[in-house]
Amino acid sequence: MTPFAKIEAIAAAQKGGAKELEKLLPKPRTRAALAKIPDDVFLSMMAKQIFRSGFVWKIVDYKWPAMEEAFAGFDPETVAAFAEPELAELLDDPRVIRHRAKIESVRDNAAWMLRVQRTKGGFGGYLGDWPVDDVVGLWRDLDREASRLGGNSGPIFLREVGKDTFLLFPDVVKALRREKVVKGEPTTQRNLASAQEAFNAWRKESGRPLCQLSKILACSV
Repeated sequence: MTPFAKIEAIAAAQKGGAKELEKLLPKPRTRAALAKIPDDVFLSMMAKQIFRSGFVWKIVDYKWPAMEEAFAGFDPETVAAFAEPELAELLDDPRVIRHRAKIESVRDNAAWMLRVQRTKGGFGGYLGDWPVDDVVGLWRDLDREASRLGGNSGPIFLREVGKDTFLLFPDVVKALRREKVVKGEPTTQRNLASAQEAFNAWRKESGRPLCQLSKILACSV
């Protein structure tokens, strides 16, 4: 692979210099910072990403304050207890994006978060304790255990809440193909393992977190 310093130099040149590139880079939260985030915030951000999927993000973001009211502030215990009458009310509520499967997924994810609380000592701790050198394992766990957090939805949710992760957006995939890290479909298990290995190596080489490596790769295309 190309030394990451060279990739970063290419990205900086394309963005107007190192200082301009630095302004574009996200910053992950620490384990301690993640642990301090209330679980209702996690559930809200998880639900927002689920509703954004396949929809116009600006519309979802505009409606979100009203959605928060309709979903009882996304309190996990309250939402997990939603039965058919509450779901029916939400489907008739003009404040809500009325997509039954996504509404049900919020209820299901609230119940899952409560299970995580009991076994992992809080959802923020669960995210913070997951090693970044196996973040694709966390992606798989979200896909398997949560509802509708497969594909890019899980990784984007992690990025939004501040868990360090790379993303497989189109420009990142182009860069990974250029560096001969992946071939073909990037989300095969083999390619995910290869991507994780490459990011781990670049992280060790550069000292940068995964989220910044991912952004720099995208900017180098």
